[in-house]
Parts: sequence; C-alpha cells; structure tokens
Amino acid sequence: MAAPLLVRSIPLFRHRLQPHRLAVAVSLLTRRPCSTLTRPDEHFSPALHNDTLSRAKDELLSHSSRIDDPDYRKWKDKELEILNDVKPITLFAKDLIHSSRYMDGDRLTEEDEKTVLEKLLAYHPRAEDKLGCGLNFIMVDRHPQFRQSRCLFIVRTDGGWIDFSYQKCLRSYIRQKYPSYAEKFIMEHYKRSSK
Repeated sequence: MAAPLLVRSIPLFRHRLQPHRLAVAVSLLTRRPCSTLTRPDEHFSPALHNDTLSRAKDELLSHSSRIDDPDYRKWKDKELEILNDVKPITLFAKDLIHSSRYMDGDRLTEEDEKTVLEKLLAYHPRAEDKLGCGLNFIMVDRHPQFRQSRCLFIVRTDGGWIDFSYQKCLRSYIRQKYPSYAEKFIMEHYKRSSK
C-alpha cells in the first residue's frame, strides 16, 4: 500500500527534489510495502514496479536537465517578470471585490475608479461595448446569476449596469505586452482561459 502512494506523489517530488537528492527519492520508491493484512507478494508485480520506478527516474532526470535548458530558464525569468507586473493590480482588484471596504452596491471612490479605468478596463477586450452610452460610475455588487460571487460593475449614464471581469482585462493586458509568452502564462496562472 505504501509504495503506490509514493508513486502517486512523484509529481510532488519533481518540484522539490534537486538532482543530488535523486538517490534518496529512488531509495524511497524501491522500498517494499509492509502490511500485516496481506502477504508480502500479494498485489505486487515486480515488472510493474520496475516500470513505474524507471518512469519516475526519467521524470526526475528530465526535470533537472530542464533547469539547465536556456529556453526553460528564459521562460521562468519572463514568467517572474509578468507575475511581478500584474501582481499589484491583481491584488488591488481582489481587495476591491472581497474586502469589507465596499458593501454590495457601493460606488468606488474617485481614486479607485480612476485606477480601475486606467489599469483594468482600458484593456478589456470589449470595453467599448461594456461602456455603451457612457460611464456614470463603477460599483461592487453581487453577480445576478452567481449570488455568491461579487464583481465589478459599470453603471452607465442611461442607468443600465453590466459586470466586467478583471481577469479578462489582465489576460488582454498580458497578451498585448508579452505576446510571445502570453498564452503559456495564461494557461498556467489562470483557472479559466476565457478570451
């Protein structure tokens, strides 16, 4: 029983183990399970065990060789750059939506509204459609369909209001500023990759 659990946790190992720790990982994976409920050879296939062990070794070695790959290193550096770029506005948007600073239906302060307009809404792929006849103000409220979710809303000059996704704004910003790395970054860091 213990060996299959260790084999299933190999993806966790690949991110934590350095090449010099490979021997320790392999020794952990090759230990036979101890159980008083089954005979030692029951449910144990040496061929399957060796195949799994071989794949685990290959995966650990390929991860360590990727670190030395210049393309991989370049990607990791760019990934960090993008994260550092979008982190402040992401935290700002989450703070607006999830903090108690604004109750449901509250209008944003002038300063917060200006930041949202410049740093988020300016990059929304359908900003013109969202603004419609004109912007009156921006507010935080519960989504009409998903009552557990709070989001940002544009209140138009005609009294109508419509929600907009700050994540769509950030995705669009990333696509504009980092076109070569955008899709990979979005796939790895955003739950949904809605356009």
